[in-house]
Amino acid sequence: MPRTLALTGGTGFIGGALIRRLTSNGWHIRALFRPASASKRPAGLPAEWIEGDLEDHQSLLQLVRGVDTIVHCAGTVRGATQAQFNHVNVNGVAQLVQAATEQHPAPRFLLMSSLAAREPQLSPYAASKRLAEEVLAAESAKMPWTVFRPCAVYGPGDRELLPVWRRMARGVAPLPGSGQGRFSLIFVEDLVEGIVRWLNCNNGQGRTFELHDGKPGGYSWHDVIATARHLRGDRPVVCIRVPLILAKLIAMLNLVSARAFGYAPMLTPGKIRELQHTDWISDNGALSTSTGWTPRILLAEGLQRTLQWHTGV
Repeated sequence: MPRTLALTGGTGFIGGALIRRLTSNGWHIRALFRPASASKRPAGLPAEWIEGDLEDHQSLLQLVRGVDTIVHCAGTVRGATQAQFNHVNVNGVAQLVQAATEQHPAPRFLLMSSLAAREPQLSPYAASKRLAEEVLAAESAKMPWTVFRPCAVYGPGDRELLPVWRRMARGVAPLPGSGQGRFSLIFVEDLVEGIVRWLNCNNGQGRTFELHDGKPGGYSWHDVIATARHLRGDRPVVCIRVPLILAKLIAMLNLVSARAFGYAPMLTPGKIRELQHTDWISDNGALSTSTGWTPRILLAEGLQRTLQWHTGV
């Protein structure tokens, strides 16, 4: 009999990739979706879809009843206030944990957090991800839980980083500030493989793991631009430096506009502080030791596959 996994965020980038991987391995996936996201459900996959949201206790009970494992990928990266981020990223975890802990036996619980949670002082988003981790630890009772903190995730299906990659493929590279910070990246298939390895072992309970693509020391923006140049057949990539003061001004105006007109912004002063932080380098060691997981796809291959998906070439 196939094992059953409850999933939130199944209509999103990471969740969709996870559904494709696990259904091909014989898992039964029960995935939550909001009515507004019905059209985003991956086509042609044998998942069981539960209509509802993270505020609906009954739909959450239907989602988690009798499952072996819960993977919580749902969340928001856009918002104008701390309250907007907390409403989804913190309260959503609390509601799902409550439904999960009412099950007997309680399922395993994997929270897909973010490396940003390592620096909660930088932005409302980062603070909400750290608080969500703390809520899980405090309210999980005897339910076994694990937290994943991936760095920036990219790959086919991603819509957040795609504009950056697309501009570079056309020969234009925006360079925020000095461009001196370093950061880790991870291709979505490697992240999904890390989840699969966690599912197939009983290690990692009560622990928080970072994930990245295995490149020591991560990348700088100059490394990324050099990779884009190589993929362009060594044709030039023009760097357009965005002065920090200008980026901050644009972010502030965007935030004021979002609050006035009621939309959820991506570029905010908090996001600028995240971009200017100099150390977003991850450490894979703990997860690799615990599960045997090893990432395989570095930036050159991952970026090429992402752009091929976008262009259809």
